[in-house]
Amino acid sequence: MEVNVTERRKQTRSSIYHYLYETQSFCSRQSLSLALGLSLPTIYQNLTELMESGLVCYSGETQSTGGRKASGLTIVPDARVAVGVSITENRLRFSAADLRLKELAYRKVPHMPFTQVSDFGVFLARELESFLDENQIDRAKLLGVGIAVPGAIASNGRRILLAPTLGLRDSDLTELTRCIPYPYFVENDATSSGYAEWFMRGGQSSIAYLSLENGVGGAVMLNGSAYAGDNRRSGEFGHMCVEPGGLACSCGKQGCLEAYCSARRISDDLGISLKDFFAGLERHEWSYELLWNDLLRHLAVGIGNIRMALDCDVVLGGFLTQYLSPYLSLLKHYVMSNNPFEQDAEYVQLGVLSKHTVPLGAALHFVQDFLDNV
Repeated sequence: MEVNVTERRKQTRSSIYHYLYETQSFCSRQSLSLALGLSLPTIYQNLTELMESGLVCYSGETQSTGGRKASGLTIVPDARVAVGVSITENRLRFSAADLRLKELAYRKVPHMPFTQVSDFGVFLARELESFLDENQIDRAKLLGVGIAVPGAIASNGRRILLAPTLGLRDSDLTELTRCIPYPYFVENDATSSGYAEWFMRGGQSSIAYLSLENGVGGAVMLNGSAYAGDNRRSGEFGHMCVEPGGLACSCGKQGCLEAYCSARRISDDLGISLKDFFAGLERHEWSYELLWNDLLRHLAVGIGNIRMALDCDVVLGGFLTQYLSPYLSLLKHYVMSNNPFEQDAEYVQLGVLSKHTVPLGAALHFVQDFLDNV
């Protein structure tokens, strides 16, 4: 009986917190009572506990109800903090986020290629502590550290099966995380960013997320949950073939979407930065236009395949997409020309998050865990 009463109290407190978290309008104690069907004494008691815990506060807003003005209530976004780390072949990207996934701090740290995962784990832990100190992040508020890696992770979550851009195959993840003294979670980078994109869209049921960075990856979000597949390799869109016998890919195969549509193709083929490349496109440099048109056409094939297989919106993210907006209509035209069932390609969308999507998505694991258990 005592357990049931305790559980009911916890559920009541959780429902009040979640209502405040999700509401976009003015919220008072009276409106909470009406919306949740709870008595005012119950609302008062639970709000007192949430305020004493530092999770809820008065918003400073008031609204007339015909008598006394009611005080507004809101959550305290920075009552807890989560950190996300994105590992790439040449840098670490750190993001600290509050409970609404608002970025509080960001830092990127270059690194040399590594051969020993254990040595890199020491480096990672040291730079993490430096990031926390530099930005005065209270360890008592730290929910955990999400780590995103550009590779396939074993179903037990303990090994990196293959991370071509990092040069890793069948590597023990404990060597990477053993020096981190906080709760941690390791996930594929594209899955992390897809999760963040779904979260920021506020309830869109399902999306296929396609990440365009130095590598190409993706995630399938079904009703808010990442579909991992039988071997945690769902969403590896970068390694589906879009040109049989085509360009060599970092995975060792030929014709992969990643070989045609990654940011690295631009920097490797032309030896210039993305900024310089798109400046050249605006000047109508012929060689740049030729490469870009080929990239868009192969990207359209990949998007079309994803749409055919999953029949949901295809959301494009990753740092390459910050340059894609002026060319989105052309890309949609290429996609539409390959689809016999639809007359437009409005299901092709650019991501809401324009930058730091991967580390924010890694941090989101601990934000969501907190929201699920508050």
